[in-house]
Amino acid sequence: MPPDAAQVRASKGVAPHRLLKVGGVTPFTATDFPGLLAAVVFVQGCPWRCGYCHNTHLQSRTPGGTTPWPEVMRFLERRVGLVDGVVFSGGEPTSDPALPDAIADARALGFKIGLHSAGTHPRRFERVLPLLDWVGFDVKAPFGNYERVTRIRDSGAQARRSLTALLASGIDYECRTTAHPNLLPDAELLRLAHRLSEVGVEKYVVQVFRKQGSHDEALNSVGTAGYPSEDTLAALRNAFPIFDVRRG
Repeated sequence: MPPDAAQVRASKGVAPHRLLKVGGVTPFTATDFPGLLAAVVFVQGCPWRCGYCHNTHLQSRTPGGTTPWPEVMRFLERRVGLVDGVVFSGGEPTSDPALPDAIADARALGFKIGLHSAGTHPRRFERVLPLLDWVGFDVKAPFGNYERVTRIRDSGAQARRSLTALLASGIDYECRTTAHPNLLPDAELLRLAHRLSEVGVEKYVVQVFRKQGSHDEALNSVGTAGYPSEDTLAALRNAFPIFDVRRG
């Protein structure tokens, strides 16, 4: 059996690193890393409490996580040659200070690295940017109205700083917004889009809210038929060089 990452580090005299707290793994996906087949590692922990969150079970961090990182690494070793990349998702991956070491371990196997993030921890986000090949960045709302979605004070300032760092990095990305008519009426969605276009976002996706997995009854009780309107979608297409809308 080949040595795991911890054994390799020990053989090189490198101090063991903190282990990523993993909440689950998806062996194969063709949709989470554009243009690549990938495995997804779901990281525990998120400081925000968005009502439409589909992964509420990952918001809290547990001792050691549910899947030990050495076990994840052994799994990834078996995926070499079968998938092209590894995506770190969550939860919010930057919640875990062990993320840079985990990324380095996965990259050492030859994988390209993707990250799904909302920019909750700007300093950690900035630190891992040079280690990444692609970022899926969640934009919740106009930055001054973030608390309406995240239920956390000053969350918009954190997201704005992280987005600024992402756009300056030159790393490939996609900005995307989960849209619900109660949280982002058409006019608000357009205001957000225009702001993103002004700061240089070129790739933008609107993900229309879906009930599956959501535990927020207030959001679930509101239908999304006809939302966003065709006029709003036309305006969004005109605002970005690359735009898409995803439903279901």
